[in-house]
Amino acid sequence: MMSGRDPKRRIFLIATEESGDRLGAALMKVLRQRLGDGVQFEGVGGRTMAREGLVSLFPIEELSIVGFAAVVQQLPKILRLIRKTADAVTEAAPDALVIIDSPDFTHRVARRVRARNPAIPIVDYVSPSVWAWRPGRARAMLSYVDHVLGLMPFEPEEYRKLRGPPCSYVGHPLIEQLSSLRPNAEEQKRRDGEPPVLLVLPGSRRSEIRHHLEVFGAALGRLEASGQRFELVLPTMSHLEPTVREGTASWPVKPQIVVGEAERRAAFRTARAALAKSGTVTLELALSGIPMVTAYRVGAIEAFILRRAISVSSVILANLVIGKEVIPEFLQEDCTSEKLAQALAEVLTDSPLRKQQVEAFAQLDTIMSTGNKSPSVLAADIVLATMRKGRAGKLG
Repeated sequence: MMSGRDPKRRIFLIATEESGDRLGAALMKVLRQRLGDGVQFEGVGGRTMAREGLVSLFPIEELSIVGFAAVVQQLPKILRLIRKTADAVTEAAPDALVIIDSPDFTHRVARRVRARNPAIPIVDYVSPSVWAWRPGRARAMLSYVDHVLGLMPFEPEEYRKLRGPPCSYVGHPLIEQLSSLRPNAEEQKRRDGEPPVLLVLPGSRRSEIRHHLEVFGAALGRLEASGQRFELVLPTMSHLEPTVREGTASWPVKPQIVVGEAERRAAFRTARAALAKSGTVTLELALSGIPMVTAYRVGAIEAFILRRAISVSSVILANLVIGKEVIPEFLQEDCTSEKLAQALAEVLTDSPLRKQQVEAFAQLDTIMSTGNKSPSVLAADIVLATMRKGRAGKLG
């Protein structure tokens, strides 16, 4: 029997990376605005979610593992944390479980939770890349995910095609940050000025940086030797700075290394072009209006697996959102200093390639619009609707 008093809503959230931690915190803030003191948060998260009142089950740094070899070595620990998290969710029996990104971890937890207590509604915030590789995952998710919150506008249609769970586009957090990415009048003068500012973005993880720095340095040396003038800026974070400084020490062109998010955004607002590792940063650059050349190198084992798994013609996120391959990408054997230097010369000058990218990027605000609601508000609306549905099922 239920008492007349409405009990607290219990929401369990799991985010194991910094980007997911930020999404989780923004979602928690809106849910608290909607539910007031009537909500209790539990789960796994980082510093940003902690500021919103979450006491994490374990520090998310325990899962900062990169590369297949590292994962294999740490497998017993990862499995133990998956079991621990699934046990905690089952014991809490929350009104909703929100898993945020990191599908290799969060989806394993979700499957265990669904098997033990099918009544707990499960929302997946940030779709795995089912449209790029292992599309069968979308159909499999039907059995343990009630709703997917997509960051990309093309994702709902992909889930329909792949017969996965319902998916709604809630918007990418970058669309709320446009003012910090785009130049004011003074910064625009520098963007148009000489010598042009060229950004170098080799990755956000040590393994990625090590894979890219040598070829990037050689490409920039070729570019300078061809007579092209440029001011080189390499934004990074404090924990990666030693790796970056060590890796660029032998570069023929010395970059200005800037550290921290504020400095990084300031560099984006004055840059004329960029050389970037493939990933979310391509969308960030495109929204900033910065033409780019992209590259991606991984270890031999990872390359072997990815070649057989990838099912899209482009791995560049900005290309997929725009729906056209406007950004050149140089992968594995194609990622040579000669090819990168040649493409960089084009995006730094008034070439057809540069014009094509600038025109395509101008369409992104319309393509990625979420109307007058922010991504975190749209996400909260769906979490609450999914909770109500689950609650109605329990009461029924």
